[in-house]
This record gives sequence, C-alpha cells and structure tokens, in this order.
Amino acid sequence: MQPQTRPVPPGLLFGRTFLRHPRMLGSAVPSSRFLISRILRQVDWGKTRVVVEAGPGVGTLTTAMLDRVGADASLVAFEMNHTFVAHLRNQIPDPRLRVLHRSAAEAEPALTELGIGGADLLVSGIPLSGLSRPARLDLLAGWRRVLRPGGLLVVYQFTRSALPDLKHVFGQVRQEFEPLNVLPARVFSCAT
Repeated sequence: MQPQTRPVPPGLLFGRTFLRHPRMLGSAVPSSRFLISRILRQVDWGKTRVVVEAGPGVGTLTTAMLDRVGADASLVAFEMNHTFVAHLRNQIPDPRLRVLHRSAAEAEPALTELGIGGADLLVSGIPLSGLSRPARLDLLAGWRRVLRPGGLLVVYQFTRSALPDLKHVFGQVRQEFEPLNVLPARVFSCAT
C-alpha cells in the first residue's frame, strides 16, 4: 500500500511556483483577503451565472467566487501551470468548477466546445504587463467577445500599465486600489 502524501499548503505551493515562474504569477504570495473582497464587490452576484477565471493559481479567488454564485452557475478556470491544475482539481471538488489546462487566450473556443456560450463575468490576475502590446490587445479583444452584453471584466494588476489597453478595448474603466496586499494592487472593472 502506498503511503498517502499530504497536500502542500496553498501558500507554499504558490511561493514555490513563483520561484520557478515569476513572470507567470507576478507575486510570491496569493491574493490577500482584502484584495479578494475588493474584487468580489465589483460583481452583481445575483445576475452572474457563468464565470471565467483566467489564471486561478491555487484557487484563493476561485473558492470565494464559488461561495457567491448560485447552484446552477458554472465557473470555468483557465490555468497554464500543471501543478496548479492538479491542485485545483484535487482540492476544490465542486461540480460547478471546470479547470482547463489551457491558455485564457483560448476562452472563446473553449466555452463553445463546452456548450456554455458567453460569460457574465471574466476575472483575471494574469500579469498583463508581461505580454507584448499586440498580444495584450488580442487577449483583451478576445475576452470582450467572450462576455455577454452587460458582462463584466475584472482585472487585478500590480501596475497601471494595462490601463490604456483596457480603455482602448472596453472604453470606460472603473479603477480601485487595494493597498492591503503583497504587492498593493489595482482593480480595473470594464463593462460590456
């Protein structure tokens, strides 16, 4: 009989992964409860049935969103790191959650393949500053197409560098700042 291994605590798993792939994560620690709260306040949860999360990491925000959506909701998480994919699939046994080992740039075809259609909410903490401007604009335009009319994109970043591109693709952008996070973060909300 194989000895059972204990799961690595999420904070440690996140930190280890940051050391291997710092540009992928942008921070050595998961989002603080203060940042999570600020992100969640942007959303009208009563009208949110389909959520897309780009780069869920260890699922800190994922679990908080699952706590707020209804029993008939779906949350599709796009994660490129295989360690995080395995962690999410093992540690969050919620039938509403689908964890895809795919790029968030593939959200549009992936949702079509799943038969889901458009999303009411797309949340991303992917460090957009690590992308070239053309790649960033393509990604944001694809995300806009994924959102249903009246949908919402919420992006949290550690710099303001993505703001001009968010305005270019979405027009109006509401901004908030959360100092109680490592690193302090900016939250950008863009409605369709």
